[in-house]
Amino acid sequence: MDLLAIFFLSGGLFLGWGLGANHLGNIFGTAIGTRMLSWWSAAVLASIFVVLGAVISGAGPIQTLGKLGAVDALAGSFTTAFGAGVTVYLMTKAGLPVSTTQAIVGAIIGWSFFSGSLTDFDALTHILTGWILGPVLAAAFAAALMVLTKMYLKWSELHLLRVDAYTRFGLIIAGSFGAYSLGANNIANVMGVFVPVSPFSDIGLFDLFTLTSIQQLLLLGGVAIAVGILTYSHNVVHTVGSALFTMSPIAAWVVIMSHSLVLVIFASEQLEHFLANYGLPTFPLVPVSSSEVVIGAVIGIALLQGGRGVKWKVLARIGSGWALTPFLSGIVCFVSLFIMQNVFNQPVFHGTTHVLTKQASDRIDTIGIFTEDFSDLKNKKFSSSKSFRDALRERVRLADSHERSILTYTKVTLLQIDPSKLSDLDRAWFAHDQISTISQLSGRTYQHAWALGEELAKLNTELALLPQTKINKIANKERIRKLNFIYQLFSVSEK
Repeated sequence: MDLLAIFFLSGGLFLGWGLGANHLGNIFGTAIGTRMLSWWSAAVLASIFVVLGAVISGAGPIQTLGKLGAVDALAGSFTTAFGAGVTVYLMTKAGLPVSTTQAIVGAIIGWSFFSGSLTDFDALTHILTGWILGPVLAAAFAAALMVLTKMYLKWSELHLLRVDAYTRFGLIIAGSFGAYSLGANNIANVMGVFVPVSPFSDIGLFDLFTLTSIQQLLLLGGVAIAVGILTYSHNVVHTVGSALFTMSPIAAWVVIMSHSLVLVIFASEQLEHFLANYGLPTFPLVPVSSSEVVIGAVIGIALLQGGRGVKWKVLARIGSGWALTPFLSGIVCFVSLFIMQNVFNQPVFHGTTHVLTKQASDRIDTIGIFTEDFSDLKNKKFSSSKSFRDALRERVRLADSHERSILTYTKVTLLQIDPSKLSDLDRAWFAHDQISTISQLSGRTYQHAWALGEELAKLNTELALLPQTKINKIANKERIRKLNFIYQLFSVSEK
């Protein structure tokens, strides 16, 4: 890995540092504000568990964030993360618990505008759903936990010294759990934009296991968050810990537990699988705003007490920061991308080529969309998804789902099954028969990724996508990850 790649990764590290600096208050701020823990003790505990959460459980929300806008150049990933990081730093400097999720989403949309790419509104809807549900669930959890905790304390008749000792221990456990949850859910904000262009190669350790390129990114991002916690988290700890609402130590424990449960819900692939198996609604795996969730929990307790004691001016100030964050981040990212491309001559995007080839046209016809309505576009080359979509809309009006299908089938991805690359397939991930299936196509070339995917599906049902049901949705996620790995491994540059 060259020095330029290391420099570009610094954008994500800067954002991770900002996340850590801004979010210690969300997991230990109430404990520090109630003086049950010292800042230093909280910072050390949070640093350890945030790294563990990032490495062990951090892969869940990354896929949704990647769908929002697939940044396809390392310089673009750096600039997108840098734009979000600058926004987080400015908000942190002002003492506001800003949403890192909102910052990175705003920056990705800024990149999409600059590159002419389309924003995936399904992914954006899932993310926005998490932003709304997160604080609402946290408020509900906090109110319920507070009632149950008070009932238990009344029933147990514990001595005040025993209650104090239990509360201190509970804050340590809840805060550690909260740090783990923060790493698991919000690491996607830090390193998600680098996954498609990761400069790392898989590393085998003592023939025992493989540290994948994504796991290396998660580890690096987790360490950056930890450094932010240890070096620059004082201001926001005060805002969340005591400036918004004065709480008892028990209420502090309730807030941290509620916050942690919500973050885990939106990051756990295991929970999603469990709910789907029983036909229950699942939660979208998205990076939710840790700041919004913890403040939702604080408000839940305050409302349980009749709303007395809430410092509404502080809440309004925090809310203004949330509203400003995505817009500011998008603007900073857009301007930074212009400078990176035109001043430093670095490619911040490669663009998506779309061509209505005969193969794509025939495939589109099979799903009931007749290409005669826009036949004049055949074999014309478009350098971005937006330019192709705009040309399509000038000729015909289609449902959004049909537009997405056409964009998928016309996207050009040059692929060649190079036998020398078969050894790069992870033997622990791809079964022997799956590797054998891929090897059968050695030497073949493809102009569209979907064409290779459909041929693999015909040869091996384990590489075929299943009909979309709640249970199959989980299985398809893993199959899509495998197919995307295959596409990335065998992609070739257009000559």
